[in-house]
Amino acid sequence: MTALATSSVATQAPAGMPLSAHLREARVRASRAAVALLVGVVIGYLVSDQVMDVLRAPIAALAESRDASLNFDSITGAFDLTVKIALFTGIALSSPVWMYELLAFLAPGLARREKRYTFGFLAAAVPLFVAGCAAGLALFPRMVELLAGFASTEDSTLLQASYYVDFVLKIVLATGLAFVLPVFLVVLNLLGILSARSLVRSWRVVVVAIVLFSATVTPAADVLSMFLIAVPMTVLFAAALLLAWLHDRGVARRSALLAGTPSDTPSHAPSDQE
Repeated sequence: MTALATSSVATQAPAGMPLSAHLREARVRASRAAVALLVGVVIGYLVSDQVMDVLRAPIAALAESRDASLNFDSITGAFDLTVKIALFTGIALSSPVWMYELLAFLAPGLARREKRYTFGFLAAAVPLFVAGCAAGLALFPRMVELLAGFASTEDSTLLQASYYVDFVLKIVLATGLAFVLPVFLVVLNLLGILSARSLVRSWRVVVVAIVLFSATVTPAADVLSMFLIAVPMTVLFAAALLLAWLHDRGVARRSALLAGTPSDTPSHAPSDQE
């Protein structure tokens, strides 16, 4: 009996991975992600001049009609900005690797439904976030032109380089998050955490939150930029509300059908017996 029990335990042991194996796998996957990030940072450093040329293009266009330039307020300002560009570029370039390693580590512990929702969310959110960031890159030159146009052509536009790059990053990331917002709300609705009725009741709070978020990611006293971010996010919230309402209506119909099926059977039973 003892030998039989020992052999049974031995055959069942591989089904659950021990803590040491989890730590080993986490270390291996973290090392792969770190190497990918390091390679991405190196590539980002090599292309930092090209990235700065793209960011500097609206300033060069302004310089044709007025005195406009980027300026560094410290000796290490140019180096700090290059490191920042390299880091953000490396995170973006290596994101497929470290996202895969993170999901591959977490996926075995997820249930089938959790896997479906997680991978479905990522499949929709990642392309939308990339599209939103691309829209932000296309939007920011026009935004710079509009905001700088409030100054007279006789004035000089001398921009601090670090502030300018932070402004562009905020615009790009904010538009990326705006595109992902409806997917996040729909996933919460599918999980049963957030209903369409709750979204309808709290639409005023959501709109205020969107305005506050837009004011946070845009420069102070820049009302135009705030509205350029807030309006698309509000439209996307309305789209998420519509999808959540359609889903809740479908769930209510299925629940009504399931509830009506057993209730019809007893009503016909007496007539059959008669």
